[in-house]
Amino acid sequence: MLVDDYWASGHNARVGEKVEMLNHEFRVCGIVEHGKGARKFLPIATLQELIGAVDKASIFYVKLDNPANANQVVAEVKQVPGMERYAVRSLQDYLSLMTPGNLPGFSTFINVVIGVALIIGFIVIFQSMYTAVMERTREIGILKSLGANKRYIVAAILRETLMLAIAGIILGLLISFAARAGLLQRFPTIRIMIDGEWMVRAAIIAVIGAMLGAIYPAYKAAQKDPIDALAYE
Repeated sequence: MLVDDYWASGHNARVGEKVEMLNHEFRVCGIVEHGKGARKFLPIATLQELIGAVDKASIFYVKLDNPANANQVVAEVKQVPGMERYAVRSLQDYLSLMTPGNLPGFSTFINVVIGVALIIGFIVIFQSMYTAVMERTREIGILKSLGANKRYIVAAILRETLMLAIAGIILGLLISFAARAGLLQRFPTIRIMIDGEWMVRAAIIAVIGAMLGAIYPAYKAAQKDPIDALAYE
């Protein structure tokens, strides 16, 4: 058996070692560079015998000199008599079928997870900000006794919430990139994508959740009577 360097790294496999596949034991006779179309390679006759499909094949992989001509080659292959019965796709189209958007119910699952995370975040932020406001009742009373109006109190609390949200977003992104690096180091065959669209979407959700969770505590702080606030212990 031949294996690529990603698979060998992820399974700590070396040339000469034995690995098991399809309930059979094979010896690794070489390690090739990744990007050859598969992770493990066996003679086609061996695979056909193992799966009980002698002289048969299910997929043909055609490598082009210029990948830009993939769609043109697909169109020409489909024009061959008899080939209209088979699925002929470029690698880009084939990979697009395995994206999260094409997995049944996966997008709904992601939206549910985001919704649950938003609700939990709202509750946590609400509780944190409400507690912070209650702990600073005297400070709020001092501000109001010095002439701070309700708008100023609300704006001050919302500004603090926004700063905390931004700090949390930055920390969350750093943790995400560190986790991806760690996972890729441990499992080099998996792919983890963190694109700009998702980062922007996560940031917007975090900011909206933080502001929603802080509005009521900010409003309650602005409604406090300065005398009562100063006398608060």
